[in-house]
Amino acid sequence: MPIRNWGYPERVEFSHKFSLQNHSTLSLYKKWKMSRFNRLSENTKVLVTGADGFIGSHLTEMLLDQGYQVKALCYYNSFNSWGWLDGIRHSHLEIVSGDVRDPHFCKHITRDVEIIFHLAALIAIPYSYVAPDSYVDTNVKGTLNICQAAKESGVKRVLVTSTSEVYGTAQYVPIDENHPRQPQSPYSASKIGADAMAMSFYNAFSLPVVIVRPFNTYGPRQSARAVIPTIIIQIANGMREIKLGDLSPTRDFNFVKDTCRGFIALSTCDAAIGEEVNIASNYEISVRDILQLIARIMGADVNFVEDTQRLRPENSEVFRLWGANAKMKSLTGLEPAYALETGLRETIEWFTNPDNLTMYKADIYNV
Repeated sequence: MPIRNWGYPERVEFSHKFSLQNHSTLSLYKKWKMSRFNRLSENTKVLVTGADGFIGSHLTEMLLDQGYQVKALCYYNSFNSWGWLDGIRHSHLEIVSGDVRDPHFCKHITRDVEIIFHLAALIAIPYSYVAPDSYVDTNVKGTLNICQAAKESGVKRVLVTSTSEVYGTAQYVPIDENHPRQPQSPYSASKIGADAMAMSFYNAFSLPVVIVRPFNTYGPRQSARAVIPTIIIQIANGMREIKLGDLSPTRDFNFVKDTCRGFIALSTCDAAIGEEVNIASNYEISVRDILQLIARIMGADVNFVEDTQRLRPENSEVFRLWGANAKMKSLTGLEPAYALETGLRETIEWFTNPDNLTMYKADIYNV
């Protein structure tokens, strides 16, 4: 159960009786001007791209629970699979199959929505080393297509999903939104490009964009490529020699429900328009310590075995990620509702359910 509920932001109004002689004042005026036309009505219809994935499916469920009408974009495939949405049925849910790389399709699906949560992306860092061109196509061009379609359709808010990987190894901690960008993988480079593309539409066309930058999200349904699920799955399958990569990097882990609450809060916060906002816990923990914590919760005595295929190229590893969440708190009043151990216990419970565990292959590392 969550430790506490999250609140919702008060509306922020900007006085238009000020001088427009400097850039910062002009930026405030732009936000005030857009906010007058971006009030969201009840039963708001939203589009979630990447809705069949880990975070996207949880966000879709939370939006439905809060009364939104959701158009959920799932990646087209010949199996007619909706990913993690396969088991969800709701009168306010419309599932559409397609591809954000097609600009004509993007125009079609954005015509009747007020908010876009753009999560569709290629996110596997290891695969980006061998197929970088596909990351540019999906992450950069896909974001361009969504922004262009949103502009033409008059969408009231576009939330573009970034990643803490854009910061690279921390130059200072906690990492705030002004931290330099350091592309240490083709994946992170593509996300830096996607963020810049979205912000260009805010600056050039006043498209009401928010860049949402989650740090490491974990929870039920996550790919076993990620460190927390792979540890849980290996232990749950009786393995005691746990295969991992480097144990020294630190990460700022956020439970998926907290991440989704952050997305929704920012979607109704006028002051967030044109901003880049971290979703972070303001706490770091090493991979070594997360292994020990999970093993303790699961009551397992384990040893670590280095699996070289899980190691990044020498200069690509991001050794420290610890995110500042002061901006999120200032804009929305929100802070994490789940302590790390609370979120881990809920995650472990889901993965160790036999119906869920059998969907994962503990002995295979899938990039």
